[in-house]
Amino acid sequence: MKSENDTYNAKTLTDTKSNVQSYLENNYEDIEKIELSDPYQAPLGSMTIDGTVNSDKSFSVSLNKDLTIASLAIQSDDFPAEKDECKEKTCDY
Repeated sequence: MKSENDTYNAKTLTDTKSNVQSYLENNYEDIEKIELSDPYQAPLGSMTIDGTVNSDKSFSVSLNKDLTIASLAIQSDDFPAEKDECKEKTCDY
C-alpha cells in the first residue's frame, strides 16, 4: 500500500516545505516556529500541506504545480497578522 507522500519525490517534499516556510516568514508578522506535515494530494488534485505556526495556530496551504502558493486557509482566530506591505500584493518568498 502506497502512502500519500510516495507520490512526491524527496526534492519536491523539501522544496514544498521550504516554499511554505519562506512564504509564511515573509508575509506574516511574528512567526517564531513553523511545523509542517508531509504534503498530500487534496480531493481536487492540488498539492496541500497542513501545519501550525507558533505551536498552536493551524493553517493549510494549497500549491500550484510550480510549487508556488495558490492559497492559504487559516484555521485559527489568532493567526499572526499579515504584514502591511504584503496585504495588497504577496511579498516575495
